[in-house]
Amino acid sequence: MTSIFLIGTWILATITIVSFAGILGKKYGKEHTIAILAALTVMASIFANKIVEVGAFTVPAGVIVFSMTFLITDIIAETWGKQAAQNAVWTGFYANIVLVISVLIVTHWQAPIYMQEAAEIFNQAIGLTWRITVAGLITYLISQSHDVWAYHFWKQKTKGKHLWLRNNASTIISQFIDSVLFITIAFYGILPIWPLILGQWIIKIIIAIAETPFLYATRWMMKKI
Repeated sequence: MTSIFLIGTWILATITIVSFAGILGKKYGKEHTIAILAALTVMASIFANKIVEVGAFTVPAGVIVFSMTFLITDIIAETWGKQAAQNAVWTGFYANIVLVISVLIVTHWQAPIYMQEAAEIFNQAIGLTWRITVAGLITYLISQSHDVWAYHFWKQKTKGKHLWLRNNASTIISQFIDSVLFITIAFYGILPIWPLILGQWIIKIIIAIAETPFLYATRWMMKKI
């Protein structure tokens, strides 16, 4: 089992990289930030095919990188507004469509005889199950769109104050929606879904709270730029 220390280090390192993507976007254009969002959604779709242990919980391996997509949309929403954040969500969705089509083609592409065994191993490792694919596409679009809406709802309610509130209120609820929908669609009838839902949501809440000071720091540095 991967150590909690190693997982925590990975989470903090990923949050730092994602936060830096916001700073790059402010300096060179938001397209740099949106590109990282698209990359994270693609990675999450691939990693979700593996179930892993995090302490006492079992979760899809994509839980960490997917959680970071909410941080990126919040950074985009805070800096460039609601419409830019929604456009970023659609960019991530299109990236997933490209992934699905590409994986389908590559895994069915005939390999030469002397590479048959390697090709089979590759197909088993990279192939996306249809349920996980459908679950990822549906839940990503719903949960991320809710996150963008909720972020601006709380921003208006608090008159632009209390960044920590709108960040966590929008993200935690959106991730609950994502956890319930994704686990149910992807694993119902195959694995016990409630332990997976609860474990994934708790990990996402921890990540969301850990992201908050990084969001403050990123906003401060972006204003300096």
